[in-house]
Amino acid sequence: MFDLRQLRYFITVAETGNVGRAAEILHISQSPLSRQIMQLEEQLGVTLFERARQRVHLNAEGRAFLVEARALIANARRVEEFGRSLASGAVGRLAIGYVEGAVHAGLVADMLRQFRRDRPQLHLSLMSLRSAAQLESLRQRTLDLGLVYSPPPADYPEIASMLVRREPLVLAIPEGDALTAVADIGPHHLDGRPWITVVRQPADTNRGQFLAACIEAGFVPDIAYETADPLTSLGLVSAGLGLATVQESLRSAAPPGVVFRDLPWFKRSVAIYLAWRRQDERAVIGDLRRAVGQ
Repeated sequence: MFDLRQLRYFITVAETGNVGRAAEILHISQSPLSRQIMQLEEQLGVTLFERARQRVHLNAEGRAFLVEARALIANARRVEEFGRSLASGAVGRLAIGYVEGAVHAGLVADMLRQFRRDRPQLHLSLMSLRSAAQLESLRQRTLDLGLVYSPPPADYPEIASMLVRREPLVLAIPEGDALTAVADIGPHHLDGRPWITVVRQPADTNRGQFLAACIEAGFVPDIAYETADPLTSLGLVSAGLGLATVQESLRSAAPPGVVFRDLPWFKRSVAIYLAWRRQDERAVIGDLRRAVGQ
């Protein structure tokens, strides 16, 4: 099988009609160039040139072959440019996992805007996954980046992470509840009240962490309802069924009938981490880490 170098030699000789002139353009000696052209003809089993003293002319077969050779070289250049674009992150595919808190915090939307502005030809695949599933998918190389609640240990050999957002929890109260008239809500105001919490499966730890934080703060909640996501919890609060704590960015997404109050003494927050493979040195990954971390 001939190589691209032989095709470039052939095209240059065909365009100049002179082996000596072609050799000068190609910066090689005339004899090696002549041998390369003859080897090409032998490999193809066809004569491409009519030779007369110092001049060479394409025959009918040579003219037909020149059209295909030029097309192949042009395609090779496009493939090379595409490969360079892949390396720079200008084109290609990127799979990103996220937890719902990253959406509520605006991180996913910010990421999409960044990509569309800087890399409009890059195809993004977004997947809603639990933190543990994202870390495993990163390890298995089915994800390129993850926005997670629970980062891997700092000494984890394969995956690194960094904190990109931390939001305090705010108290969601039904409109018309007596608590809406309280200026500074303390733990004693919340003790024994009906509560709505989010339960994430499988291996949910959210309920236990919430209970522990409440007890540490000085009150015991009566958990009356459990939901799969904080927006559903806010819907139940709006219906007057109980209280809930949600991340601060959900204030603007709440349905009518919900009033929010800050709880500066409640030691719990929502933290979002960006996770990636330590060995992934692609420029697009580095650029995204810097953009999200700003």
